[in-house]
Amino acid sequence: MFSLDDYPQRYELANELHARPSPALNAPATAAFLAVKPTRNAAGRDRDADRAHLIDLLDRFGAPHPSPDANHYFGTIGRYQLKWEQHTEIVTYTVFADGVGSRAFDPAAFDVFPEDWLQNAPGKRVTSAQIRIDTMPESQADMNEAIKNWFVAESVAATWVLDRAAIVAGDFRIDPAGHMRFAAFIGEDAGPRRIGRIVQRLCEIETYKSMSMLGLPQARQLQAKLGQLDGELTKLVGAMSRADEAPEATLDELLQISSELEDLTAATSFRLSATKAYEALVNQRIQVLREERFMGRQTMSEFMMRRYDPAMRTIKSAERQLGSMAERAKRAGDLLRTRVDVQRSEQNQALLASMDRRADLQLRLQETVEGLSVVAISYYAVSLAGYLAYPLTDVLGISKGTLTAALTLPVVALVWLGVRRIRHSIGK
Repeated sequence: MFSLDDYPQRYELANELHARPSPALNAPATAAFLAVKPTRNAAGRDRDADRAHLIDLLDRFGAPHPSPDANHYFGTIGRYQLKWEQHTEIVTYTVFADGVGSRAFDPAAFDVFPEDWLQNAPGKRVTSAQIRIDTMPESQADMNEAIKNWFVAESVAATWVLDRAAIVAGDFRIDPAGHMRFAAFIGEDAGPRRIGRIVQRLCEIETYKSMSMLGLPQARQLQAKLGQLDGELTKLVGAMSRADEAPEATLDELLQISSELEDLTAATSFRLSATKAYEALVNQRIQVLREERFMGRQTMSEFMMRRYDPAMRTIKSAERQLGSMAERAKRAGDLLRTRVDVQRSEQNQALLASMDRRADLQLRLQETVEGLSVVAISYYAVSLAGYLAYPLTDVLGISKGTLTAALTLPVVALVWLGVRRIRHSIGK
């Protein structure tokens, strides 16, 4: 018996690869897709609220609940099949029903979602779409006529997919009922799993496209703010080169701009990074469809190239501009700090030179005072020596003045030597 302990969460991680299988569908059928972006409070996203909202819908149909902590669910509600998925930023509901109505893209397909249940949703709709899954007509002209009648000719994309197993079409426009429209004409050789994968790819393309487009308004606001900061930064750099004001004042203004750029980076980094991830998913989902042109109409990849890619380039441009300005501000700050350091070094050198001059003056003053001290001390020393030697005047037969004069030079020499010795001992 194999008894080696498993790594923690081994089964959970392995099962994650099979967590969201594609549905098995038969044509004709109808799919109603809804993507909700949960609102966030101060504590962040409440995933329990997403789950509670799903359970509310299941209870209305008497359907069983998902397992605890599940982030996906597939089950039957009434005559429909429901697929629920909880993603990082959104929650998606997809309802499948057999058959198609005589009225193409009838809004009644969304009646499975009760009105009060929609109003109590813990978030906002990001997108919703209705997908008409029909059998492929015998004539391509009939398909082309249906596409012409259902979609806006200026923006419709229609293409063969998966080695001509089906034709999918859509114009990526919101219809009067508030939903996107997609049509899939299924060939005879396409099995239920392949049909399910086609529908899932269409839902994913629409979802990730909508989520990536959320970065566009933020990018436009960011570009407007960066345009203002760019003028201020250019003005400061010009002031630095002309030395119009003190470097310390310029550095304070530059630090203010740098802090604003850091705030913008913190506020936009998540959305801009998420946009790049969603864009990659959109392109990858379109690529796996393996498109082939249908009757000269544009493919989905061509539609994205003309309409979607410019928006993504705008977002990337704003991100690059933010990074470039932050780098410019950093370089300007480094240069300004270098200038401030150089000026402070010059000031310190001037201060040291001034201190040297003061020390030289103090030394000269000290020498002057020292000389005066020798004179003063010698004066008192001669006086004291004279008082001591005056009795010798009678013995030697000389006057007091002569004796004082004779004592003066030796006393001054002794005082000078004594002061010099004291100065050298202090210097040590």
